[in-house]
Amino acid sequence: MERLIFHVDVNSAFLSWEAARRVKEGLPDLREIPSCIGGDPKSRRGIVVAKSIPAKKYGVTTGEPVSMALRKCPELVCVPGNFTLFETCSRAFKKICASYAPVMESFSIDEVFLDMSGTEKIYPDPVKLAHEIKDRIREELGFTVNIGIGTNKLLAKMASDFEKPDKVHTLFPAEIPTKMWPLPVRDLLFLGKASEQKLIKAGIKTIGEMARYPETEIQRLLGEKTGHQLYEYANGRDDSPVRGEREEAKGYSAETTTEEDIVTYEQAFSLLLAQCDVVAARMRKDGKKCSCVSVTYRMLDFRTRSHQKKLKNPTDITEEIFEQVKMLLYECWRCEPLRLIGMGLTELTEGEYRQLSMFEDTKKREKQKKIDETMDDIRKQFGNGMIVRGSTLSTAGKVARKAKAQMENAKAGDQVKQN
Repeated sequence: MERLIFHVDVNSAFLSWEAARRVKEGLPDLREIPSCIGGDPKSRRGIVVAKSIPAKKYGVTTGEPVSMALRKCPELVCVPGNFTLFETCSRAFKKICASYAPVMESFSIDEVFLDMSGTEKIYPDPVKLAHEIKDRIREELGFTVNIGIGTNKLLAKMASDFEKPDKVHTLFPAEIPTKMWPLPVRDLLFLGKASEQKLIKAGIKTIGEMARYPETEIQRLLGEKTGHQLYEYANGRDDSPVRGEREEAKGYSAETTTEEDIVTYEQAFSLLLAQCDVVAARMRKDGKKCSCVSVTYRMLDFRTRSHQKKLKNPTDITEEIFEQVKMLLYECWRCEPLRLIGMGLTELTEGEYRQLSMFEDTKKREKQKKIDETMDDIRKQFGNGMIVRGSTLSTAGKVARKAKAQMENAKAGDQVKQN
């Protein structure tokens, strides 16, 4: 049976979401004036992460410094990013999409894949259905999406990138020669600038030219694995599945979005300790230990960074996990302003195997285990909010305690998630 895949992509997501909020409050629509999301307009710091079409006419480009954008367009309205709003809008449009599809995969904060295979009896006209989903999102949420339709994820995503905004496009195998092959090679999914330059140097300028080129030559230019994948893409072939929610936990993670910038290690560590507390407790409850610890953060320009470390021995002790998280953050963060920070535990194991070290303080470790056991017992009997570590009681820890309460609320589920 031939597959049927939709790719739903929010048009200029960050700007559209902020614009929709402002329109509801009776403010000017950012989409209709020169505007951008990113940075602080007063200090002229940061970069442009999203721009309106009127701003584009002034030459404002995504990724350039706000100061440069303001020189091009002095009347440019610059709005800082609102992470809480973005997450709310993301959940809202994904909820609508999920109501139509047997399987939905979240590809990013503003993109989803829908596997509509086998639904032809319920939805006999896929294009009509795509318009229904698109129009419902616009009418109920106030922002627009593009929807691409194809027989695999590649074709669906390529289709959604055709003319914008608020459009539905198809890219079926029979349409590849006319709709995809004339496009420049840089438009091919996952083909970067370095690969583009190599192909152009070899005289390959369009996706069609790449598709008709010998695969061995593409592999010689781009590498065996990358060359094969991109050659398959150029010919419209992709068998990757639409992945829904995982049935079994592969790890435990927590992340917190704050209303104010995180700019010091003290602030960050207060949040991370609260997260370690809750996540490690959940892991212990399931009888697991982790062998890999990671830290993740998102800066004001919406770039996300992650750093991880493989542990010598699996652990479920909160203090040990927190010490590794601190080391990771020291290694990768230089106190640039953040609005989101999180940590994760993966490579789970069961059992008590541990490689002993002559330098290990076994008494200290046993004490830490007993502290965790005691805190777990108190939480079990009296609830999660009855006990808070002293190191989260500082001024910065006020944010941590608020985040902790959110994370431990099972209904909220958005601040702490089990993958």
